[in-house]
Amino acid sequence: MTNLFASVAVIASGGAEEMPSVLSVPIDELIIGLIAFFVVFGVLGKLALPAIKKTLDERTNTIEGGIGRAEAAQAEAQQVLEEYKAQLAAAREEASAIRTQAQADRTAIIEEARNEARVAAQAVTTAAEAQLAADRAQATASLTRQVGELAVGLAGKVVGVSLTDDARVRQTVEDFINDLDQQVAR
Repeated sequence: MTNLFASVAVIASGGAEEMPSVLSVPIDELIIGLIAFFVVFGVLGKLALPAIKKTLDERTNTIEGGIGRAEAAQAEAQQVLEEYKAQLAAAREEASAIRTQAQADRTAIIEEARNEARVAAQAVTTAAEAQLAADRAQATASLTRQVGELAVGLAGKVVGVSLTDDARVRQTVEDFINDLDQQVAR
């Protein structure tokens, strides 16, 4: 407080004494401030700086490790993609081979069915021809018998003799056929 009174007294006396500068720093305070600064700086450098460096190194390793893991994951994904493409190509080749085999099987089945149809048609044709030949033989025998009966009946009317006797009929028919053969031979 004395300084304050002294300052007021100096001001009241008309400013005979000069005022100290506000910007000037006393030397003793500057030295104490610098010593305190270096002490705090040294303590922080010894205690806080290693922890900060350790944290920064860990973050750097984490980031670099993350990048490395990302690159490894990307390389693995690329490898899986290549394997997938190879498997897809193999599956396409296999599908093509299966299609080709299926077409060959289809062609073989169609050819086999055609051959079976030909054999069945040949069997049906053979059976039909045999049936036709049997029917023809039966029709020929029936017609021959009917023609013979008609011929005997007509011959009996022409000759005026009853040709109901089998031996006589046979002899007459044979004579008639022989006559026809002789007329044809001439």
